[in-house]
Amino acid sequence: MSATSGAVWGRAEQQDFRSRVRGTLLGGAVGDALGGPADALSLEEIRSAYGPEGLLDLAFGHGRRGTVTHHTQLTLFTVDGLIRAQVRRDTGAWHPPTDLHRAYLRWAATQRDWGPDERRKDDGWLAREEWLYARREPSRALLIGLGDETMGTLEQPKNPTELGPEAVARSAPFGLLVGWEPQLVVQLAVECAAQTHGHPIANLSAGAYAVIVHALARGESLDGAVQRALALLAVRPGHQPVSDALQHALGAVRQGMPTPARVEELAGDGTADGLLAASVYCALVGEDVRHGLCLAVNQSGPSAAAGALTGGLLGALHGETALPPAWLAELEGRPTVLELADDFAMEMTQGPALHGPAGSSPAWLTRYPRA
Repeated sequence: MSATSGAVWGRAEQQDFRSRVRGTLLGGAVGDALGGPADALSLEEIRSAYGPEGLLDLAFGHGRRGTVTHHTQLTLFTVDGLIRAQVRRDTGAWHPPTDLHRAYLRWAATQRDWGPDERRKDDGWLAREEWLYARREPSRALLIGLGDETMGTLEQPKNPTELGPEAVARSAPFGLLVGWEPQLVVQLAVECAAQTHGHPIANLSAGAYAVIVHALARGESLDGAVQRALALLAVRPGHQPVSDALQHALGAVRQGMPTPARVEELAGDGTADGLLAASVYCALVGEDVRHGLCLAVNQSGPSAAAGALTGGLLGALHGETALPPAWLAELEGRPTVLELADDFAMEMTQGPALHGPAGSSPAWLTRYPRA
């Protein structure tokens, strides 16, 4: 798998890209935090708990407001794996799915261990962040898929009947590989999704979501981004349910005022394709980021995944400054998310200055070991 190096980055382009990277990761985390407390609740239960309008602000979960779920944890490890794949390229080893699998195994260790293990020198900095060692209702598919060292592949996927949205919800960072060709972004997201979610509906939804983020991060409209995803999906076996879900989302936009019932109808049984459709719809019809996120989480399906997916789209589309500042102020782990976002943007735009034939930054290789 090769990737284009992309054009030389000017300063304005670098700043725009960094804002979209921050927006994607913070937006996903804020949506995740907003939806988390409502995750297991029906719409009626959400309204009885938070008022007739539903959940309109961050609520208590895991002991405080603004806490994230496993969706954000895994998204951060996706970013970590992508940076390390780039760093390892200098060694001549280039197989990003393997680097991502190693990153996901580092996440799996956070779900088993009490805290960081200083003896593991190859962990890099992210796996030493103590706040990530909190178990936030990871699904069975995640724990089984990453429960041993064997990597699921498209030929031999883990959990081949799994339809849940968890693999989609960690896939936004693949879309931030803006120097890559879109079909390679789809391929990498699909391959990495199969490490825990083997059903084509689940992994093709991850590929579609990643390539929608990719188009947004390159400055395209959301409608155009969805059309691009549909064109790339059309050549893949098993794509029809995912393509139909996206078409359904586009059609729903023209059906009058958005309502929770419409979001619920799109989300369906909470499968990957339904959550993809619901998030695209909420991002398209939301008057602003806050409105789009509230639409996404006020429904009876998986509210955290819907919020995370919608937030990732809106953040990629508008950049970090469009996100509600009061929510960012309370967001768990915001310093880590920002640090990782900026590292990713720096690696993608200035990687050769950090590591390469001409010399490497020792600090960078400590943060992102080649091992």
